[in-house]
Amino acid sequence: MHHPSHPRPSALVPAGAPRYDIIIVGLGPAGATLARLLSPRLKVLAIDKKSGGAEGGFRKPCGGLLAPDAQKVLARFDLALPARVLVSPQIFAVKTIDADARRTRCYQRFYLNLDRHRFDQWLISLIPSRVEVRKDACLKSLVKTGAGFDVTWHQDGADFTASATHVVGADGASSAVRRALYGGRRGIRHYTAIQQWFHDEHAGPFYSCIFDSDTTDCYAWGLSKDRHFIFGGAFPPKHCRERFERLKERMKAFGFCFGAPLRTEACMVLRPSGLFDCRTGREGGFLLGEAAGFISPSSLEGISYAMGSALTLSKILNGNNRSPNRTYFLRTLPVRARLFLKNLKVPFMYFKPLRRLVMAVGVKSIRMADAPETR
Repeated sequence: MHHPSHPRPSALVPAGAPRYDIIIVGLGPAGATLARLLSPRLKVLAIDKKSGGAEGGFRKPCGGLLAPDAQKVLARFDLALPARVLVSPQIFAVKTIDADARRTRCYQRFYLNLDRHRFDQWLISLIPSRVEVRKDACLKSLVKTGAGFDVTWHQDGADFTASATHVVGADGASSAVRRALYGGRRGIRHYTAIQQWFHDEHAGPFYSCIFDSDTTDCYAWGLSKDRHFIFGGAFPPKHCRERFERLKERMKAFGFCFGAPLRTEACMVLRPSGLFDCRTGREGGFLLGEAAGFISPSSLEGISYAMGSALTLSKILNGNNRSPNRTYFLRTLPVRARLFLKNLKVPFMYFKPLRRLVMAVGVKSIRMADAPETR
């Protein structure tokens, strides 16, 4: 990736290369929402590495639970989820497992169980036709020029180049746009998320949240989904696969069933820990959602931040703001403050003595009804 502070000679830009007002990289919840909200007067190109098919191409490793914060953002947009996005079962409690203390508690939660890939494709389907969308496209280079940016991407075995006044990175935790804008400096704590799919062999469906300090200082999850069971977790990058397999073995003692994995998925996930971990962009380049570091450090929920930051940036870009980068930075200060406050919650979840105390007391836990005895 070319560093944006070193302009590329204009002679290297192909003659007749198209020019846009805005190029969006990534069409997850952040990029798709921004593309949908931008003004019709703006010429917009969006490139995304997912394929056009409903099931094919890149799939983001994700448990696929829509948290209340994300539901609230959808409500602000007056959007209703189509039935094809939802999956069964809908689960109303999370089984929280402290593997260190060998204790399990259940807590009420109001998540929606959905197919994350279909959710992303649905958001893309809402993008108006005036936005040019390139699928199965992978960003190759991003170069700052005097008039904006030159962007090159690979698609269908060929390279394409276009220029734009603004570039928006909505390409997730391993954001190539973030690396280009900030010279390769990630500057934020990161983990490797690993997730596997299995045929569900459990007696009944459930959702679990797992804490096990032997394998990760973050958390893991298990979830029933359409006759499948997915198991995953966020692990320190070093020996992450070994940690994942070790956790699977430990979970068998808690009744987890693992057959042969049907699919294995992995990606980077960010976990901000300070006010200055988040980067919003510079010099006409912008970052949205997890690419900016907008993700909960306690739950790793990012959809609400992705769509919320897209709404904020759309208002700025639609309004011909003379200092869009500074304005976006200032308007997202409340987001960084909220993420900082969520860090205050982290010790109660991840610091063993505090978590053990909270779970021993059973604050806000559900007293499960016993099944009747069979005679």
